[in-house]
Formats: sequence, structure tokens, C-alpha cells
Amino acid sequence: MDSSIQDFMDSCNSDNSCSLTTNSTITTNNNISNSLVGSSSPSGSTTTSSRYENQKRRDWNTFGQYLKNHRPPLSLSRCSGAHVLEFLRYLDQFGKTKVHTPICPFYGHPNPPAPCPCPLRQAWGSLDALIGRLRAAFEENGGKPDTNPFGARAVRLYLREVRDLQSKARGISYEKKKRKRPPPQQQQQQQQHHQQLPMQLPLHLHHHHQHQLPPPGATQ
Repeated sequence: MDSSIQDFMDSCNSDNSCSLTTNSTITTNNNISNSLVGSSSPSGSTTTSSRYENQKRRDWNTFGQYLKNHRPPLSLSRCSGAHVLEFLRYLDQFGKTKVHTPICPFYGHPNPPAPCPCPLRQAWGSLDALIGRLRAAFEENGGKPDTNPFGARAVRLYLREVRDLQSKARGISYEKKKRKRPPPQQQQQQQQHHQQLPMQLPLHLHHHHQHQLPPPGATQ
């Protein structure tokens, strides 16, 4: 079981796919990844989707194997959010992401200039992607959304905690990039363009204005 998990972790750190896989599959996935980067064919999105489905299936099968090797053995129907957290913490021993402790001089430094004894952990992005695939696979295999252990509140809180901890420890922001606003000069030009447009009356008002007779006694 450890060798299977180790293969999975190697895949996480080699191509960020975070799939539960074998060594031969890792090589295949890396080749596919390289071909996708260098290709602009329309079938790229289809290949990516197929690759995602393959990863999801492998993740699901290996998690099932993890449950069988659990002591005592654990059935999927009895799997809870607590067991998912146990699984995620188990994966940390195979992590390759340096997470600095608060007492480390490189705490919050995105590019440490020297090595340090801080522990290696699973990257938040890898764990978040893994849980997303397992959550989808659970429901695709007959599980109900309201009993999905991968969507449990405890799992969401754990992932959020890992994200915040690693963000501070590594000096990296995981916040989504906000949509960029146009430069002030471009905004000003747009406003001036709208102000210069002539105001046009609606057609029926414009017609009425042209043919309206002056009141009696008025001079033209």
C-alpha cells in the first residue's frame, strides 16, 4: 500500500496532477502533459477532460484500497469526514512541500536562501484537487451528496486551515486574482466618448417636434 501511495505522491510533485497512480502511468501522464503544452490542436480540451477522468478513477480505486488496508478494515458506507482527514494526514508523510514553522528564520519567505529542518508536507493545492476528484467520484459511484464524506464540513475546514497555514509559512498568496480594471486614461477616454455622443430624441417625439405648429399669436 505504501508503494502505491508513494507513486501517487511522486505524481503530485512531478506534474501537479495529484493522481493515485503507478510509475508507468506517471510517465504516460508526463508525456501527455508535455504534448498538450506544445500542441494547439482543438482536441486539447478533450484530451485534458479524458485525463482528468482517468485520474479520478485511479484516485477512487486507490482510496478504496486504502480503506481495505485500514485497521480495522473500513467499508465505504461507514467512511466519514474524520476518516478522510485521517487519510489526508497520512499523505503528509509523502509530501515534498517545505512548510516553515513560526520559529524558522525563513517563515513567510517565498524563496528561502538556505535549507532548513522544517517538515515536508503535502501542498494545499494537491490536497484540494484530490478531494475535488474524490468527492465527484463518490457521487458518480452511487453515493448521495448529503452523505458524501469528502464534502463534510470538517474536511472543508481542514483544507482552509492548511491553505492559510501554508500561505503564511511559505509567503505565498492563494487568493484568486481579481479582474483587472482598465487604466484610468482608458476609463477617461470612454467617458469622454459617451459625453460627446449627441442625444437623439425617440423617433415619434422627433417627428412630433418637427410638425408641431406654433401657438396662436406667436411669431416665427
